[in-house]
Amino acid sequence: MKTNHTYSFILLSVILLFCFILNISLGSISIPFSEVLKSLFGTSENSTWQIIVTDLRLPKAITAIMVGSGLGISGLLMQTLFRNPLAGPFVLGITSGASLGVALVILGSGLFGGFFATALISKWSIVIAASLGSLLVLLAVLAVSSKVRDTMAILIIGLMFGSITAAVVSVLSYFSSAEQLQQYIFWGFGSLSNLSWDEILIFFGIYSIGILLSIFSIKGLNALLLGDNYAKSLGLSLKMSRFVIILATSLMAGTITAFAGPIAFIGLAIPHLTRQIFKTSNHKILLPAVFLFGAIVMLICDGIAQVPNSDFILPINAITALVGAPVVIWLLVKQRKMMF
Repeated sequence: MKTNHTYSFILLSVILLFCFILNISLGSISIPFSEVLKSLFGTSENSTWQIIVTDLRLPKAITAIMVGSGLGISGLLMQTLFRNPLAGPFVLGITSGASLGVALVILGSGLFGGFFATALISKWSIVIAASLGSLLVLLAVLAVSSKVRDTMAILIIGLMFGSITAAVVSVLSYFSSAEQLQQYIFWGFGSLSNLSWDEILIFFGIYSIGILLSIFSIKGLNALLLGDNYAKSLGLSLKMSRFVIILATSLMAGTITAFAGPIAFIGLAIPHLTRQIFKTSNHKILLPAVFLFGAIVMLICDGIAQVPNSDFILPINAITALVGAPVVIWLLVKQRKMMF
């Protein structure tokens, strides 16, 4: 890591810590900042505040960090692999597969009747359905990537998978009731809340594998920026590199969608924000920077979505777009060109 970026990383780490504590301090119930710190260390004398902080707000803040960093890194991997600034973590159809799985559980009773009508629609059933949908699309994309040499062909095939699953969801929606459609739409809004510690442990385990695979791909990502021929001249196996990058992205994006819903904007915008600020294409710098930026932005968006000291919680998807899109537009207009 270059010396001239050291202070930037220290500053970002401090900002992340501040946003993390601030996020835990915000909510419908006002808790003094000193009591929030005591609750984090398990020394609060107010048992109600202790439960609110450790069982509700702390898991949500940790989820926000994993979602923001995971989507940011996934977007970076996809933009580098396809050398396309508009590529995001969901271009492979992973989110569409998860949406199809959830649609089969929530909307399936309208078309298939009894079996789905009597199925237990719970938090875990939706997570499992989303995970299975993402997994099926992942296996299909990996199978295609082993047969196709052209990287852009993989991108197009991923988009086609997304179109197919979207068509099936449309058919299911047509035969569903208003109540079922409302439940599916609410899932599509995305949510960082209501994850138990057991769910977070599973989430963190799969997320960590994706992060490790991303770190393992740094050399390959830097080589791919200079073209396939240059990468081959360095002895890089393009097929293996593509496989690892796609697998890392799919694990992170699929798991995030399963547990938090389809969170928009973060994966597309965070890599661009990072490049504008750090002025580099070296993934040894970009990867940790995107991790920090993604986590910070997600914590800020979640804090805004909570509408502090009120009972309202706005859709996190709406906040990520409303807060982030104007910032990206301003940065791109100011810089007059997009680094890539």
